Amino acid sequence: MPSRTARTLVAGVDSSTQSCKVVIRDAVTGERVRSGRASHPDGTEVDPEHWWSALQAAIADAGGLEDVAAIAVGGQQHGMVALDAHGQVIRPAMLWNDTRSAQAAADLVEELGSRAWADATGSVPVASYTVTKLRWLAEHEPDNAARVAAVALPHDWLTWRLAGHGPGGDLRALRTDRSDASGTGYWDPVSGDYRRDLLVRALGHDVALPQVCAPNAIAAQGDPQRWGHLIIGPGAGDNAGAALGLAMSAGDVAVSIGTSGVVSAVSPVPARDASGLVSGFADATGAYLPLACTLNGARVGESMARILGVSLPQLSELALQAPAGCDGLVLVPYLEGERTPNLPTATGALHGLRLETTSPAHLARAAVEGLLCGLADGLDALVATGVDVERVLLIGGGARAEALRRLAPGILGAAVDVPAPGEYVADGAARQAAWVLAGTATAPEWPDPGTEHYTLDDSARLTGQSVRARYAVARQHVLNRPS
Repeated sequence: MPSRTARTLVAGVDSSTQSCKVVIRDAVTGERVRSGRASHPDGTEVDPEHWWSALQAAIADAGGLEDVAAIAVGGQQHGMVALDAHGQVIRPAMLWNDTRSAQAAADLVEELGSRAWADATGSVPVASYTVTKLRWLAEHEPDNAARVAAVALPHDWLTWRLAGHGPGGDLRALRTDRSDASGTGYWDPVSGDYRRDLLVRALGHDVALPQVCAPNAIAAQGDPQRWGHLIIGPGAGDNAGAALGLAMSAGDVAVSIGTSGVVSAVSPVPARDASGLVSGFADATGAYLPLACTLNGARVGESMARILGVSLPQLSELALQAPAGCDGLVLVPYLEGERTPNLPTATGALHGLRLETTSPAHLARAAVEGLLCGLADGLDALVATGVDVERVLLIGGGARAEALRRLAPGILGAAVDVPAPGEYVADGAARQAAWVLAGTATAPEWPDPGTEHYTLDDSARLTGQSVRARYAVARQHVLNRPS
């Protein structure tokens, strides 16, 4: 067992697509005390009980919560957890990366128009959003849809379980926060109200929804049989949790390379982008988090490494051996469809393949450049909505690759800071837990973890512009390709 001290400790959880991480920190200084983790099963739909089992395993791996005063959960956004009147999970949760609801999304947009959706919720529905999965459920599993009495998101459901609820539990005890509610497609981040008319349009009937808590509010008390001493914070969606963990403020843009690729910015004003490229989400502090998401993140590199039979560090080394622009070889990395632009049924494509561009180094660099070009498209979309870019932070598992760090400034068109490796979502949840515990108006200030700075010179800028121009031509072929 870890040593126990008299200081006040808080815990933060990151229940992501692939795993559950728990970090335990000093509530005052932010010092990391211990941590734990457990894996999630792969797939685009998962029985939520796997998340609960993984959370308990990660808590045990972190030494338990006996000396922890407060906890908050950050989690993957959009996933649909459908509950019946008795609190039973009706079917496996459909995750954000389940694109079966692509047609449902298109239908919902056609019914109301993209401008009406953007005005109502800040975002235009795509296959990732909960509202589209509810429409899919109503159309493809009507018997299950008829049983739905409540809809929760992954982090909402885990918070509910931490408070001692579950099968037979009180659906009125479900809690969430602004950031995760803003990714459902039936909540307005400006008014702070659910749009139940949109929920009914998708599912066919009204249901219980989690109460949306203020960022510094106590959402619940821990399970009295296990963690009755725990104060539970409202939690957050993963991107908002990472922004809180990094102490991002207006002018900061995070480029995250995880399972997906995400470009997000803290903003004092909401985004309502009728093009659908930018999602008008809320953040975890009371501000807003305009966001552009790609479905293809770190798995682009993982896939190319598998093709080439090399490790990820070796892929990075290979990429740096090839010339900038790969002698015209371009990978459009829509390996899992795409969300920015909204092409859920698209596939990836290699362009410019010639004898001299078939080397492992060329293929490796094409993967890195293609991934960064997709993220640069997302950054352009944010800027087009009026987002100010003063600092770019490169985060996520993909940021560990030297090739990505070195090529990012040129392709993104900005100098890049790479924070010290960390579990930013879990750290943000822990910071929120400390905030709730303190009862203050603003989140506690914790020390900056330190960053590595990558500058942008004129040569890299010109090279990046050339790479992006070739990518734009190749991307247009994909856009014009018959579905």
